Amino acid sequence: MSDNASGAAKDSQTWKYNTVRDVMTPMPVPIDGMATVRDALNRMRENQVRALVVQRRRPGDEYGIVVVSDIANKGIARNRSPDRVNVYEVMSKPVLTVNADMEIKYAIRLLGRFGLSRGVVIDQNDAVGFVTLMDMVFRFYDHEDARLRKVSK
Repeated sequence: MSDNASGAAKDSQTWKYNTVRDVMTPMPVPIDGMATVRDALNRMRENQVRALVVQRRRPGDEYGIVVVSDIANKGIARNRSPDRVNVYEVMSKPVLTVNADMEIKYAIRLLGRFGLSRGVVIDQNDAVGFVTLMDMVFRFYDHEDARLRKVSK
């Protein structure tokens, strides 16, 4: 194969797709459902994230997720102490999981179908992070714009 042909093949593979793995937020250490809301807030602040994946309790269990809005709506708005409320009381479970190697256009469709703004990213059945609809949409259009600029040259 000539250098031009090999370069063109490489470019077509590079521009072929972006995966969820490319845009996900790697997961900080997951939180236990028995942890307090204060623990969750502290971990969110330390890791500069707005969501945490809640660990599975046993094989066959599903992942949960706790987001700032869960804490606001199910904790603070109900006048509940962050030291007396456990994560499992305010989290969402089960959550939509997205394979790390899924093309982002399909992950966008999946989250959109269920009206969700984020999902837990799994790789070989282990949670490895989370992804937001906003991150994927911006990345998709950035990718498409770059691809179109390259094609028009």
